[in-house]
Amino acid sequence: MSDHKHDHHDHDHHDHGHSHGFGHHHHMPDPAGNGRAFALAIGVNALFVVIEFVYGFIAHSTALMADAGHNLSDVLGLMLAWGAAVLAKSAPHGRYTYGLRGSSILAALGNGLLLMVACGAIAWEAVHRFTEPAPVQGMTVSIVAAIGVVVNGFSAWLFLAGSKGDLNLRGAYLHMAADAALSLGVVISGLVIMSTGWAWIDPAVSLVIVVVIVLGTWSLLRESVQLSMAAVPPGVDAGAVHGYLAGQPGVKEVHDLHIWALSTTENALTAHVVMPGGYPGDGVLDAMVAGLRSDFGIHHCTLQVEEGTTHHDCALEGHGHGHHHDEHAHAH
Repeated sequence: MSDHKHDHHDHDHHDHGHSHGFGHHHHMPDPAGNGRAFALAIGVNALFVVIEFVYGFIAHSTALMADAGHNLSDVLGLMLAWGAAVLAKSAPHGRYTYGLRGSSILAALGNGLLLMVACGAIAWEAVHRFTEPAPVQGMTVSIVAAIGVVVNGFSAWLFLAGSKGDLNLRGAYLHMAADAALSLGVVISGLVIMSTGWAWIDPAVSLVIVVVIVLGTWSLLRESVQLSMAAVPPGVDAGAVHGYLAGQPGVKEVHDLHIWALSTTENALTAHVVMPGGYPGDGVLDAMVAGLRSDFGIHHCTLQVEEGTTHHDCALEGHGHGHHHDEHAHAH
């Protein structure tokens, strides 16, 4: 907490002072807290996976075993996400001039793919169960799955706070919430099988849950693919950023504006700003950079100031051809 107090204190004294160096803490969840959340969730879930596998075997419930398999994919996914969160704070070195921040985007992508594979395995298992039903011990299934609901619910709660601003943490949170839903379905099917003896309830429930998980994972997968293609991150309005830069005093036009994600929490921007009055001084640029950070959550900005004496305006027409036209402009 003292960190944040200190931060605000800094902001009061010099509006656009160097305190902005710590600015991304306002956008990034507390790393220490996340570390604890990851360690706890991994520990509890790994233990539960073993218990669930054993009891699934004993109770003849492939649903329990499938649930355990899914929980295992979870533990692997969490390790992946935690590793990426740690690497995202890495300092630049050698050829990695941004550090290893991009690993969190890869982890989010990997997590989504992992979930899809897990869903495929569960669906496959469920389809087999329709043709070869086994006598299921409903009571055992319900009790073990109920423990699963508690374990996964608790784990999801650990990540809830950070999941708003961080795609990587949202992956972990979605994983956990999906698992809690899956285990709840298994609890209900166990109870129904106990009272009716219908073994087909079990695979039917798991198929329904698979559909739910796939729908939930789709956006995570789509977003992480977009980020790995250097798309403008979902939380940033490129038009508004362009408007902000173009509206600064002394700025005649803005071109070659690029906004992309460095990691699941940090964004970068490069732009050419045409200022016919010449270079306005570091203070003016610092204020623009500070505004981009506080208003748009963009942490790494590179602004190129131009006087507009050479011909660049075609770069505005087709953003995709910006560099191409630039080369022509310089060639002439």
